[in-house]
Amino acid sequence: MRKYLLILPVVLQVAACSQAGHLNSDGKYDLKVLYVGGQPDVDTYTVKLTPEETEASIEGRTAAFGTFLNEKFTSVKIVRGADYSPGMSDTVDVTVFDGNPPALKPASRGYDRKGNPDYVSAILLPDDFDRAALTIGKVGESVSQPIGSKNDWYCLCLDAQAHNWVPDHPIFHGPFPVTMTTELCPTPEDARHYTYFYDTPLPDSTLMWRVQTKGYQDERGFPVGMVARPWGYVDAHDSEYISSGVCAKTIDAVAIGRHGNFLHWGFAASPEYLTEEAKQVLANAIVYISNFNGKGMLVRKYNERIATREYFKELKYLASREPYEERVQWALEAGQTPMTFEEYLKRYEKEAFDVLGTDIEKYPAYYDENLPYFYGGEGSYIVSIDMDCKEWGIDNHDPALLDKAIRCLEEGVETERANRILSRYTLCSFDNPSEWRAWFRKYRKKLFFTESGGWVFMIDGPSSLPGNDATARKKAEAEAERAEAEQQASLGTPTHENPVCAAAKWAPDKGAIEISFVLYKGFHVYRTVSAKDPYIPLSIETSAPEGLQVGEWQAPPAHPFGSSGTLVYDENFTVLVPVGGRLNGPVKCIVNWQSCDDKSCTAPQSVEFNVMVRR
Repeated sequence: MRKYLLILPVVLQVAACSQAGHLNSDGKYDLKVLYVGGQPDVDTYTVKLTPEETEASIEGRTAAFGTFLNEKFTSVKIVRGADYSPGMSDTVDVTVFDGNPPALKPASRGYDRKGNPDYVSAILLPDDFDRAALTIGKVGESVSQPIGSKNDWYCLCLDAQAHNWVPDHPIFHGPFPVTMTTELCPTPEDARHYTYFYDTPLPDSTLMWRVQTKGYQDERGFPVGMVARPWGYVDAHDSEYISSGVCAKTIDAVAIGRHGNFLHWGFAASPEYLTEEAKQVLANAIVYISNFNGKGMLVRKYNERIATREYFKELKYLASREPYEERVQWALEAGQTPMTFEEYLKRYEKEAFDVLGTDIEKYPAYYDENLPYFYGGEGSYIVSIDMDCKEWGIDNHDPALLDKAIRCLEEGVETERANRILSRYTLCSFDNPSEWRAWFRKYRKKLFFTESGGWVFMIDGPSSLPGNDATARKKAEAEAERAEAEQQASLGTPTHENPVCAAAKWAPDKGAIEISFVLYKGFHVYRTVSAKDPYIPLSIETSAPEGLQVGEWQAPPAHPFGSSGTLVYDENFTVLVPVGGRLNGPVKCIVNWQSCDDKSCTAPQSVEFNVMVRR
C-alpha cells in the first residue's frame, strides 16, 4: 500500500473570526443545523456488511456527527435520509447531507428522443432547492448534481490529505480558530498522468495538511472521498474552488468547493476520524455556506461529462504515440489484442480523425486553429467545429458573436444562421430583433460565458434576469417532446382527398403504443389481402434501441370484403404495438396502408411515428 513520505513539518497559525458572527460563552456558533444521515462508516464497494452491521455502522457515524455538531452549534436536529423531506431545510440555516433522501423521481436508464443512450439519475431534491447545504463525500453527487450542481463525480478516490488550498478562504479563518499543521509531501504520483493539462511541470513536493487521521490507503474499507471535475468549475461568480486533495486524478480536482448554495466537502471520514484542525475547518465551512441560504445556483451543469476547452489539451496529447503505446501495454498485460494505431485515433480523436486520419503531425495545429470555433455543448465529451462561428471568424466566447447575429436579424441577412447562433449560445427566446437588441444593449457589460453550464452566455446577476434561466433548455426539450407527442396523437379530420388519418401515442396502462385510424365515410383499409386481389394491406414496421422489446402488433377483427378472403376495416379502429423491457426510449413505427371506396382507390400511404416510451 502506497505511503507518502512526510517531511518538513510547518505550523501555520491563521487569524480567526474573519467570518461574521461570534462564538458564545460555550464556544458555539448560533446556527440551526439539520444533519441528514444514512451512510455507513465503511466503503460499501469493498466491504460487504450484514443488515445488522450496516445499521450499527450508520448509528455510529450518526452519533459521531451528532456529537461534533452539538459541540459547535446552538441548535442541531438529526434525521435519517429516509425520513427527510425538502421542507425540513426551510426551518434551519444549513442542512448537512451525509445520506440520501427518498427519491422524488427514480433513476431511469434508456434512450433520448434521438436514440442515444440516456441515463437519468434519481432526483432527490426539487429543482428550485435553494437552501444552504453542505454535502459529505459522494453524497454531493447523488443529492446536488442531478439538479445542476458542479459537484459531480469525477472520481471516488479522495484520501486523507488536502493540498493546493486557497489559504485566504474564509473557512480557514474562523469563526472557529484554525491552527493548520502543513507538511511538504511528495506530489501524488497519479497527478503526473495528467501533466498535459498544465503549462509547467509539477513540482516534486507539494504542501499538504492532513484532514483525516486515516484514509482508505491506510485501511481497506475506510470510506473513500469524492472529487469533482475542475474544468469550468469557476467559470461563473456562483462557484469557488477551495481545495484539492490526494486522489487519483488531476492536481486541481475539487475536494472542497462551493457551487451556489451547495458546499462540497469531499472528504468522507466522520468527525471521529477528522484531525482537530479539520473539525474546525468543517465547522467553519458550515458557517460559511449559511451565507448562501436562499441564493440557489445561477449556472446549472446538467451534463457532468460536458466538454470544456481544457479537453483540447487532452486531445492534443492523445494524438501521439506515447499514450497509444501505453494502452498497447495495458492490453497485453490483460491478455487482450491491442488496438491498431488507426483504431486508437478513431476512438479517441473522433471528429478530428475524420479530417486528419493517422497524420498525427497535423493534430496540434488543427486544434489550435479551430479552438475559437469548437462547440462542446452536447453529449459526453463531444466537440465539433461550429461552422457558423468559423464562417464569421468570431470566437464563440466573444459577445461580438451575439452582436453580429442580432445585426443580421435587424438587416434581414443570414437570418437562419443568426437564429441558430442565438439559440445555441443563449438561453433567451425573443420574438423580434428589437427585443434582442434591447437585451444585448442592457446586459452587454455583464455577460459571461459558461462552458460547464452548456456553452452559453449568461448575465452576472440574479437568475430572474432574462437569459439566466438555466432550466430553459430542459423545459424546451420537455415542451418539444410534449408537442411532438401531442401532434402524433392528434388524429385530424379525414377528407375525401385524404380519407385516412392516423395517430400514435404511448399508452402506459396498456404497455403498448396505440395507433388509431379515422376513416372518411365510405372508405375502407385492407387488413389482409388474398392472392386474387391487387390491394396493399395494412402493415407496421417497428424498430427500437437495444433494451426495448417490441412485440407483434395486435388488431381488432376485420370484415370480409367479397368472397376472395380479403379482410377490411370500414370503421374507425385502433391497433396496439406491445413494448416490453424496463428501459425508456423511442420506438419508430412506419405505418403503411391503402384505402378505397366503391369508386376508386388511393395510392399507397405511409407515415412514420417516433413514440417515446416512458415508464
